[in-house]
Amino acid sequence: MGMFLAADPVVKAVMIILAAASVVTWTILLVKMFSLGLAKRRMRSSLNELRSAGNLADAGQRVRRGVGALLLVEVEEELGLSHGLPSEGVKERAAIALNRVEARVGKRMASGTGILATIGSIGPFVGLFGTVWGIMGSFIGIASSNTTNLAVVAPGIAEALLATGIGLVAAIPAVVIYNALTRSITGYRALTGDAVALIMRHLSRDLDRREFGAYGPKGSIRLAAE
Repeated sequence: MGMFLAADPVVKAVMIILAAASVVTWTILLVKMFSLGLAKRRMRSSLNELRSAGNLADAGQRVRRGVGALLLVEVEEELGLSHGLPSEGVKERAAIALNRVEARVGKRMASGTGILATIGSIGPFVGLFGTVWGIMGSFIGIASSNTTNLAVVAPGIAEALLATGIGLVAAIPAVVIYNALTRSITGYRALTGDAVALIMRHLSRDLDRREFGAYGPKGSIRLAAE
């Protein structure tokens, strides 16, 4: 703390910025750990329900919340809009809708990780800027005092190097956390892809049943669900 208080104002500003960046890094970690853990737990529960369901109507009764429910709603809306149209077109449009939901959910879950990448990449350079500025000030002080006594030179250089140290303290955890969250988000996207695949399988079966009259003369999955 004494080194910080004795540092040049520019070096102080650099240290404060880097300390704030470190706080942001750990805050993002805590928030993402909670949100990803909850989302993965709900998605695994939805996957179990989708595997147990016999058709889309049954799946809609089992999965009531989370991304799984959102995916089922998209399929049901497409079925309603495509009533009476050929099955292949329904499958294609439903797949497009589900893929867009999957991409949107993945993008939302990855929000904030770009800040970690930025902190990890520029943190050391920001700290280095503070160090260079501080050492320049130290050299100017040496020239003004006309002495090379180590006791006079060392404190200013140590204060300057502290900025680089803080930059590394901010950047290294940011890089590690970014990589860990990226892997976790990739796993969540894989779970979402599994849910999409299960829903498309149910849709394909239901459309085949409708085509062959398994649901009676009305041939409507939505009506059958009711």
